[in-house]
Amino acid sequence: MLQNIDLAVVILNWNGKALLEQFLPSVIKYSTDAVIYVADNSSTDDSVAFVTKQFPTVKIIQNSENGGYAKGYNDALKHVTEPLLCLLNSDIEVTENWLQPIISEFNRDINTAIIQPKILDYKNKSYFEYAGAAGGFIDKFGYPYCRGRIFDTIEEDNNQYNDTTTIFWASGACLFIKNSVFKELKGFDESYFAHVEEIDLCWRAFNKNYKTKYVGTSTIYHVGGATLSNTNPKKTYLNFRNSLFTLVKNTDSNLVFKILFRMLLDGVAAIRFLFQLKPLFLVAIFKAHMSFYYNLPHLLKQRKQLNQRSNYYECNSIVWSYFIKKRTQF
Repeated sequence: MLQNIDLAVVILNWNGKALLEQFLPSVIKYSTDAVIYVADNSSTDDSVAFVTKQFPTVKIIQNSENGGYAKGYNDALKHVTEPLLCLLNSDIEVTENWLQPIISEFNRDINTAIIQPKILDYKNKSYFEYAGAAGGFIDKFGYPYCRGRIFDTIEEDNNQYNDTTTIFWASGACLFIKNSVFKELKGFDESYFAHVEEIDLCWRAFNKNYKTKYVGTSTIYHVGGATLSNTNPKKTYLNFRNSLFTLVKNTDSNLVFKILFRMLLDGVAAIRFLFQLKPLFLVAIFKAHMSFYYNLPHLLKQRKQLNQRSNYYECNSIVWSYFIKKRTQF
C-alpha cells in the first residue's frame, strides 16, 4: 500500500522564479505528506536561491544543463527514490485533497502505472485546459486528442468527466507514474526535447500492458504555454516532428501506410497555415519532416527494440471525425 510519504512531487524549472513564487505555495499547502522537489534545468535566474530561502522544506535537484522536459526529468529522477512520482509543471495550481484520489487508485489497481487528474484552465476555471483536459487518446495515425478537448474545441466542465477511467495517454503537465515503471521504460526519449514525450512514454507503457488512468475527482488548474506558447513555431516543429517519431517507434502494423498518410495530412496543415498567412508555421512543418527523415534510421532501430501492441486507438481518424463529420466530443 502506498502512503503519501511514498510520493515525490517533482517540479521542473528553468528560469521560472515568477511561476514558482506564484504556484509553489499551493503545492506545499496541499501536499503536506509528499516530498517536494524542484529540479532546476541550469537556470540563469535566481530561482534556485529564491526557493532555497523562501521554501526551505523543498528539496533542490540541480541539473548540469537545460535538456528540456525529457532529459531534464530523466536527469533529475535519477536522484529520486520515492516509489511514486508526480511530474508537475511549474505553472499549475493544485487544490485541496488533489493527491488522495490518485493514491487511492494506485492502491486499488496494481496494474495501473500512470495517472493524470482533471486539468482545468487556470485562466478560465470552468473550462478544461488544452494540455490533457480529461485524459488523452490517439487515432490510428497518431493524432492526439482528449476528452474535453479536440483540436481547438474545448469543453466547459459540467462534471461530465468526474469519473475514473482507462485512457491512452496522460498529460505531461501533471503525470503520476510509478518510479519502477519509469525506470523500466528508461524514462523519456531525450531526442524529443519537449512535447509529445509523454504520449510516447504512455504508448510504450501500453505496449508493455500497463494501464494509464484518468481520475476526475482530483483537480488542478494549468496556465499552459508558460514555457513555449502556441504562437511559437518551435512548438509546431516539435509537435509535428515528435508525433512522427512516436508513430514509427510504437505503432503495431502498416507502418509505411500510416506514416505516408500522416505526412499527407501534415501537408494539408501546412497549406492551411499558408492560407492563414503564417509562413513560419509552414516552415516549421517542413523542418519537422526534414528532421524526421534524418532520424528515421535511428527510429527504426529503436522500433526493433520495443514492443508493439494492437488496438491502441478508438478512432480511425480524429481529423476526419472533427473536420468532416463535425464531431467535437468523445
